Amino acid sequence: MDEVKDNLASKGVAERLTLGIIRILENMPGVADVRFAEREPAEKRSLLSWEQKRACILPEDLRDFYLTTDGFTLNWNVKLDNESVPLGCMKLNSVSRLSPLMPPVSLFSLPNAPSLCDLDWDEKEPGLCSAWSPAPPHFDSRSRIFELDSCGGNGKVCLVYKNCTPGVVAQSSEVWFLDRSLGWHFLTSSFTSYYRLMITHLGLPEWHYNFTPYGPSPQAKQWASLYQPLTFADPQDPISDPPLNHLDPSRAFKAKTKTPPKKKPSGQGGGGAGRAGAGRGGGVRR
Repeated sequence: MDEVKDNLASKGVAERLTLGIIRILENMPGVADVRFAEREPAEKRSLLSWEQKRACILPEDLRDFYLTTDGFTLNWNVKLDNESVPLGCMKLNSVSRLSPLMPPVSLFSLPNAPSLCDLDWDEKEPGLCSAWSPAPPHFDSRSRIFELDSCGGNGKVCLVYKNCTPGVVAQSSEVWFLDRSLGWHFLTSSFTSYYRLMITHLGLPEWHYNFTPYGPSPQAKQWASLYQPLTFADPQDPISDPPLNHLDPSRAFKAKTKTPPKKKPSGQGGGGAGRAGAGRGGGVRR
């Protein structure tokens, strides 16, 4: 009896964590083997240790997430030719794997070896930043960057602290996507918004590239149009049709044109009246 209660409780926690996406995926055609990895909550001392070591304060929503589960992993497959092929993957690193994007420089590295800091420009030109396109992070000490998800080698989702000062604890963070060409793309200003975004996109391949100017690959677009037709759209291709059917009311509800009834000529009506008068006149003569 206790085991049944524990199973129901674990299912309830998984349902809340995944926002019901497990049940939705299991009811989708062709989807098979939906796996959610349950993890124990992180300890408070591990969160405090991370903050002290990295000189950064975890966002409150991310802290609450880690106190519920130390990381997140949900995978699902599709059936192709009677084979189960991996397709969707939603993942968030645990606290211990929330490591810096740029590890500390080794003492044995060459003094003139290139690094990511060499890719930084001095500053972004004024006037190019807006509320929808904030200034990108820097690879040097001005930003502290930690990897949330490796995206299967297609890029990295990072927790970014900008405008940092050496020796000062950073508090404000954002979520950014670093593509394979080392270009930055803003995702959300909070972890909760990114978490919902990840669930909404079902962990489909290359879904992060929807927030880049060039978008995902054609194969990833096909998967998205199949399993995410209501939210999938290709803004880079103006001539492509959306996955939903078009309804043209002028054609769909067009009735057959009825031919109006022919009017009798005015002469026929007069002839009939003459015949009726002739008949009445004939009756009087009798």
